[in-house]
Amino acid sequence: MGYENHTEFYFRPFSTLLETQLLIFLLFLLLYVLSLCGNAAVVLIVHVDHSLHNPMYFFLGNLAALEICYSSAIAPLALANLLSRKSATISLSGCGTQMFFFVFLGGADCVLLAIMAYDRYVAICHPLRYMLFMNKTVCTSLVAASWLLGFLLSLQLTILIFRLPFCGQNEINHFFCDIPVILQLACSDTHIHQAVLFIVSVVVLTIPFLLICISYIFIAVAILQIRSAEGQQKAFSTCSSHLMVVLLQYGCCSFIYLRPNSSYSPQEGRVVSVVYTFVTPLLNPLIYSMRNKELKEALRRAFRRRVFSPKRV
Repeated sequence: MGYENHTEFYFRPFSTLLETQLLIFLLFLLLYVLSLCGNAAVVLIVHVDHSLHNPMYFFLGNLAALEICYSSAIAPLALANLLSRKSATISLSGCGTQMFFFVFLGGADCVLLAIMAYDRYVAICHPLRYMLFMNKTVCTSLVAASWLLGFLLSLQLTILIFRLPFCGQNEINHFFCDIPVILQLACSDTHIHQAVLFIVSVVVLTIPFLLICISYIFIAVAILQIRSAEGQQKAFSTCSSHLMVVLLQYGCCSFIYLRPNSSYSPQEGRVVSVVYTFVTPLLNPLIYSMRNKELKEALRRAFRRRVFSPKRV
């Protein structure tokens, strides 16, 4: 008997209570708007303030731009679904498109965090050769490589998954088209797809995380050798903020994608994925900005120019 493939999926609501749905909607909306504003501010300040035109802020500006695109691939549809009074639907092609951009931008994000750790390693451990190692060509190439790697891995994985037949239950117990929950809806063997997902997860999660750990081991050794207490404090402040975001994002993503699909729980997946789809895109600009004197000073200068500069008639 041949399979009759579904052409659309249904999202299961978070709750049958309208009040709970509205509360979750307001929480997600607040997180999303704050994330957009914070990351947009970082992109704008890094672009217009010439004192921030160096590799560290170049990477930070690209990370903020990635976070805007990444959260926007998930949040608008999730918010619309929360306001819907009936089961929200998404077409097969729409679900594939959302999954593609989620994996593409999320993978590039994880690789870029590793590049930023390498940048801090070079800046702290090899300060005299920093601009030689991290010149404009190298920085642009590293960022382009992170986007290209995310794009290629996502394209292959998404095409592979959406060649599967979906002929049984077509209700998505999630707020977006996440990979494990979509694989559970397929009505054919998915062992190859799970193996490919594991390989992709190792490439964009495990390897970058190990590189970050190695970078920070060298950084910690170098910081302890700094004689100036002020220098130690500045280096620890910059690196600890980066490490906080890394541990939160990689930890939650690894919990979802680096375990067998048979042990995946949609209820756990919903809760944990809120962290890396809504929380970490907000934390990145907050942590990097609030614990970074140069960026805070640039924000103050921009604000003073905007408020106190004479208006042209």
